[in-house]
Amino acid sequence: MLDELHVRNVALIREASFCPAAGLTAVTGESGSGKTALLSAVKLLVGERADAATVREGAPSAVVEGRVFLNDDASDGHVAVRKVGADGRSRATIDGSMATVKQLAALVGGSVDLCGQHEQQRLLKPANHMAMLDAWAGQDVSDARAAYEEAFVEAQQARAALEAVQEACRADSAQLEEARFTLQRIDEVNPTSEEYEEIIAELPRVENAESLAQAGDAAYYGLAGERGVIASLNEALMQLESMRAMDSSLDALCASLTDASYVIEDAARDVRAYRDSIDRDPGALERLQERMGAMQGLMRAYGPRMQDVLERRAQAVELVSSVDDADRKIEQATRALDQAEQRLAGAADALDAARRAAAPRFTERVNAYMARLEMGSAELLCEFTPLDREKWTRAGSCKMEFCYRAAAGMTPRPLARIASGGEVSRVMLAIKASLGAADAAQTLVFDEVDAGVGGTAALALADVLADLAATHQVIVVTHLAQIAVRAQTHYMVKKVVPNEELPQTELFALQGEERVCEVARMLSGDASEASLAHARDLMAKAAKDR
Repeated sequence: MLDELHVRNVALIREASFCPAAGLTAVTGESGSGKTALLSAVKLLVGERADAATVREGAPSAVVEGRVFLNDDASDGHVAVRKVGADGRSRATIDGSMATVKQLAALVGGSVDLCGQHEQQRLLKPANHMAMLDAWAGQDVSDARAAYEEAFVEAQQARAALEAVQEACRADSAQLEEARFTLQRIDEVNPTSEEYEEIIAELPRVENAESLAQAGDAAYYGLAGERGVIASLNEALMQLESMRAMDSSLDALCASLTDASYVIEDAARDVRAYRDSIDRDPGALERLQERMGAMQGLMRAYGPRMQDVLERRAQAVELVSSVDDADRKIEQATRALDQAEQRLAGAADALDAARRAAAPRFTERVNAYMARLEMGSAELLCEFTPLDREKWTRAGSCKMEFCYRAAAGMTPRPLARIASGGEVSRVMLAIKASLGAADAAQTLVFDEVDAGVGGTAALALADVLADLAATHQVIVVTHLAQIAVRAQTHYMVKKVVPNEELPQTELFALQGEERVCEVARMLSGDASEASLAHARDLMAKAAKDR
């Protein structure tokens, strides 16, 4: 909802503030007073295109600031600013941060519909018609559409999987040959990460077996030989044991040396076992060196790590198997696609049936509003056209277009080809009134929806706008007093020409007698006693209706 609007230097407006009501707001004024300047400001705020012609002559830039409340958690609303320089360059901010015009359009434009005779592109584009029907139909269609969209995505994924398998099966012969060679070369060595680590640890022992054996033998005899550590330690213990009988303080020392003798004896046994375990077989060394050379050759080709070699093998296996097992994989992917397509076809039929069931009820409601607007026997129809499978989208398997029949017996034709600007505006009004709270747009801005309307049709138009204001914020630029008196808020646009200055448009919020005078002017062009009395009468009746 548009809460507040501040405008500076837009077209004929030098500076103006606009605070529309939550319901119906009327903007009136004589022809040529500059009402379109206010609409231009709203267009800037919702992210429409702008150029230097938007800027008031002589001003450096045009600025529009607006506070909007959307269906989100921002309790204070959002403040959007659009600035257009005299050079035509445009800038925008949202809540004080720089933004693109596209972001501005997404935030504000999605909640505001401009419904003037020249802003009916949304209604005239068939691509938008299905969304309007779906919004009105509610849960019946939304559930079917959710199921269809899920099935549509699954079918897309299944088709992509089949294409990927087919592409893999068409692998270049050179790539396939290289993969097979890689696989053969690696499998001839058949390496593992564990074996490579084991060889790295074992090879130095085997290469230095003789030296290790000699050193181990010397270490063993140094510990356990005739003149080794153990013999010397035992002799020392024997002497100390003989001394203990004369000096008990040697008990602890004897115990320590005894423990040390046990430790050294264990160490000697371990040294002997290590010495005896050394393999001096030249054949073992040759085998390990050959194995290490083969693995290092693979790492030079596919490494630098053994892990890289194994990953390269996995890639080769995948490529070769994808081709060698092509028929089976293609058959599986094709079967999965067929199943997904069957589910999609069923979901498409269900969605189409739900929409076709909702369409007559929707057009009946719209046509009732069109009858209230005294559009004669004109009616809106929904025309469904099945699409070929390759043209299906996430929106469905059929396209639907609103068609307009101006009178009974005439051939229905697309809105863009048949309806005049005034008719389109009133059809839009009837559709919006029918959508009610289901409409995504919170704010509707109508310009010249009353073109060519008078008499009882004017009263009917005012009634429909008042109905619409129960579910939307409605801003209407109008020449009809019947509409103006139904508004909760009434603004008048007036063009003034200060001395020796450019003309400028001013905006006034009308209250009391000022509003009575403006309604009287709209009724008869003057403020005579008769027209003032008529205006007061209309306003009193409108107040009762509210």
